Amino acid sequence: MNNNKFPPVTEQMDLIKRGASEIIPEDELVKKLENSIKEQKPLNVKLGCDPTRPDLHIGHSVVLRKLAQFQELGHQAILIVGDFTAMIGDPSGRNSTRPPLTFEEAQQNAKSYWEQASKILDKDKTKIVNNSQWLGKMSFADVIHLASKFTVARMLERDDFSKRYKSGIPISIHEFLYPLAQAMDSVEIKSDVELGGTDQTFNLLVGRDIQREYGQEPQVILTMPLLVGTDGVEKMSKSYNNYIGIADPPNEIYGKTLSIPDDLIYTYFELATDVSLAELADIKRKLADGNTNPRDLKRMLARKLVAMYYSEDEAKRAEEEFDKIFIKKGIPDDIPEFKIDTETVNILDLILKVNFAPSRSEARRLVLQGGVSIDGDKINDFKKEIKIQNGMILKVGKRKFAKLVKQGDN
Repeated sequence: MNNNKFPPVTEQMDLIKRGASEIIPEDELVKKLENSIKEQKPLNVKLGCDPTRPDLHIGHSVVLRKLAQFQELGHQAILIVGDFTAMIGDPSGRNSTRPPLTFEEAQQNAKSYWEQASKILDKDKTKIVNNSQWLGKMSFADVIHLASKFTVARMLERDDFSKRYKSGIPISIHEFLYPLAQAMDSVEIKSDVELGGTDQTFNLLVGRDIQREYGQEPQVILTMPLLVGTDGVEKMSKSYNNYIGIADPPNEIYGKTLSIPDDLIYTYFELATDVSLAELADIKRKLADGNTNPRDLKRMLARKLVAMYYSEDEAKRAEEEFDKIFIKKGIPDDIPEFKIDTETVNILDLILKVNFAPSRSEARRLVLQGGVSIDGDKINDFKKEIKIQNGMILKVGKRKFAKLVKQGDN
């Protein structure tokens, strides 16, 4: 038998361990890999995703990239779309009950999720399944049988449940069912390895316990760090407005990347890109020796991220545009035009008309912070009336530009 289908175990482990927070237990993973090579059978590597939002950022990409690495090693990547569990709401890291989604919302978000995730995963080699296929068919007797496999005391060992219980913050019974439902996903697909963020450790461990209860060999758990956002403080999240979206335009990906703190450069390279281990070592050396300007490495990182989600040409264009705006103080090419149907307009209304702010209060904040200008002249008065002239350039923030055109004029 040809045993060259999979790389040697040591080579596989080098890639698998890259950036990982924890492997529970590591010796079991080694044994699974050894058996995989011996039997020439790929491992079932599972990643569950509840499509609570339709858009992904590079924080989400960290665990997706780890799943892609298992694909590179020849294993079966299985993406569990939690269209059923999204209706329960994952309580991980929550200090209150998560609002559940409707089935229709979950289905719509799942479609968008996969369109973006497929930029990272090999579409032809990824098995995608909705957990409503089995969870939706469970009877009440099935649920009672499943619930009997786990105790309330074990549930309250979970940090977020424990804190809420001690603080008198309500915990709904259905929240206890979430980790059990996720565990049934592992039983259904006979998971060998399950991936997740460090906030998912409890849920993943429940999967091991429930697999044992159903007579299966328990899965190995691999957790990945939660990527800190561009602010350098909070985990990456749209809620904190510190995210770099996978579907963001190239210019935004480039510009946002250059705004990260220097101490995150290596982490972003390690967790959010596919640079080789040798390149990573070189980046670490350059950051430590003091002879390399961190900005040069950030520009390299920004080009890499744009190229990964778009192309090398788009990365080059994004860098040229950035240099034109921020280094040469120019304005970008291809600024969108907006027709204005009045002779004069209040600056706040103008910002809203071009969709550069979601509300008047946010537009007012931008003006007061000095982030708004017309033809290079900063606007500091939020009551200012702007007389519209063809071709004038409105700039909001660092990267938003609009060319204004009077309605009816060419």
